[in-house]
Parts: sequence; C-alpha cells; structure tokens
Amino acid sequence: MKIISHRGNISGPNPEKENSIPYIKKALTAGYEVEVDVWKIDSNFFLGHDLPQHEVDINFLENKKLWCHAKNILALKSMLEHGIRCFWHQEDDCTITSDGVIWTYPGKELTENSICVMPELAEYSDSEIRKCLGICTDFPDRYKNKGWKK
Repeated sequence: MKIISHRGNISGPNPEKENSIPYIKKALTAGYEVEVDVWKIDSNFFLGHDLPQHEVDINFLENKKLWCHAKNILALKSMLEHGIRCFWHQEDDCTITSDGVIWTYPGKELTENSICVMPELAEYSDSEIRKCLGICTDFPDRYKNKGWKK
C-alpha cells in the first residue's frame, strides 16, 4: 500500500509549513510519496493550497513520488503537457489521475485502484482501507507504524 503524505504532513496538519519545498522534501526523505497543491500563474509554477505561495521549478514537479493536485486550469494543462502525474478535483466523489488511479474523496466508495483520501475523516474499516492502492493522509506515520507500507 502506498502511503502518501498530504501536503508534506507526517504526523498531523501543519498549515504554516504545508506545501513548502523543505517540508515536502522532509516527507520524501522519510520514504513517503507526497500530494502537493500546484498553481500556474503566467509561466511560473507555485505550491500552495488556497493561493500560490511557494514558487517551484517544473523539474521538482516531475518527481514520480509527487501527486500534483492542480489548483487552476493552467496548472492542469501544463502538467499534462509535461507528463507530470496530476489530477483536478474539488468535492467530486472521485477523480482519475493522469496515470489512471482513482483519487477518492473521504467517505466515498473505494476500489483496489483507489487512493483513499484522508481516511481519518471517514468511517472506513481497516479492511476497506487496506484493499486500496494507497492512502493520502495528514498522519502517514500512524499508518507506517501499523505496518501498512509495502
């Protein structure tokens, strides 16, 4: 099972550090994949949840351990053109990532090809979660310590 750090978080939300490059690198170094929020303004890419905050080079986004959540249409278009793993969603039950994985909103039905997003916000059983391809969470250490990482 893939364990994906939500915005670089390892042991809980940290809004001041989320989506910053040092924070993301720390999660990657700890062995996690990371979901990041990506904006494109003019010809520049930025990370940030509610607004573009941290300018980032496109080479950074090409890391196969990143799951890039496009926050505007220009970011989605550009990442698709560059072959970067990405997806777009707001509050859809699920969406399909550019590499064919089902990114599943909290509390919605899961499949073997799903990333269960924020399982801590839903009432899934451990067996429901474990059948998934992976999880995206603010608490990846919690799942790693349960022995869930393959």
